[in-house]
Amino acid sequence: MELRKHGAIDFSEILQLATEQSVIGLVAAGLEHVTDVKVPQADVLKYIGQMLQIEQRNRAMNAFVAELIERLRESSIYSILVKGQGIAQCYTRPLWRSSGDVDLLLNEENYEKAKSLLVPLADSVEREYVFLKHLGMQISGWEVEVHGSQRPRLTKRINRVVDEVQRDVFYGGKVRSWMNGHTQVFLPGVDEDVIFVFTHILHHYYQEGIGLRQICDWCRLLYTYKDSISRGLLESRLRKMGLMDEWMAFAAYAVDYLGMPVEAMPLYSSALKWHEKGERINDFVMEVGNFGHKRSAHTTGASPRGFIARKAASLWRRTEDSFRHFITFPKNSLKIWWYMVWTGFKVVRGE
Repeated sequence: MELRKHGAIDFSEILQLATEQSVIGLVAAGLEHVTDVKVPQADVLKYIGQMLQIEQRNRAMNAFVAELIERLRESSIYSILVKGQGIAQCYTRPLWRSSGDVDLLLNEENYEKAKSLLVPLADSVEREYVFLKHLGMQISGWEVEVHGSQRPRLTKRINRVVDEVQRDVFYGGKVRSWMNGHTQVFLPGVDEDVIFVFTHILHHYYQEGIGLRQICDWCRLLYTYKDSISRGLLESRLRKMGLMDEWMAFAAYAVDYLGMPVEAMPLYSSALKWHEKGERINDFVMEVGNFGHKRSAHTTGASPRGFIARKAASLWRRTEDSFRHFITFPKNSLKIWWYMVWTGFKVVRGE
């Protein structure tokens, strides 16, 4: 995208792109270190206004997370916070990361107990995806999702390894924690979180669209824990899942296009084929935006109504994407498309 106007940097265009990709906090933090370019006062005020809103939302969300975790513990329900505010702690300015919803991962027993406790408190409750062990709801104005599984709905082979990683978290003590005020919030262990975050990226990449925020989360996690991540364990798990190609392509994208330091990116290769795959990933990310919202915003015509109609439209879009992704990842794209269709039918049937 052209970011210069009459020979000068167009900061309004940068703001628009950062908003589309939900990375305005990262851009604002970067501008703090720019010394050779003067940002126009009008644009500075726009950034300040946006950052004040993001900070305010994050402070309120952190308070809500603390309250939610404490309420669960009072009922002897123990959960792991995944993604979101936990990953935010890997940023230099955690309050400047654009927040989404609150995702809790629980073992089977606690998943059922959490549903019983939280549903009566919810303002609204979504349809439960029993097969996926997923239930979304809104509590006190916040989107909360409880998960009994972190399976990314890619392939059975990938699911098996994710299940192993999840067992390591729950029964192997592979956790870390974040002191959210006076509340200790448990997060997945670093080696396990890397798998959860990366497979979550691939879930959205293959099934609806992915934006820079999720990729930056992955990069910040890797950078923050670059000295403690087990690269051997990571490679072993990626090979068991059959995701080495995806990792190396996204690694090339992160290093070659986003400026991720090479020393903090495991399994990076400068080979031309990975750079070219990274370029195709970049084209897709820039086109579809955060969770595909940019593409949705540019779609003309009315959205299909009804659950089945929406699922049919979604299947058509994902089928088109799968053919596109085949050029980049021929080994997995069709397998993932077929598994997505199969699990989609189970969801439609209410399983």
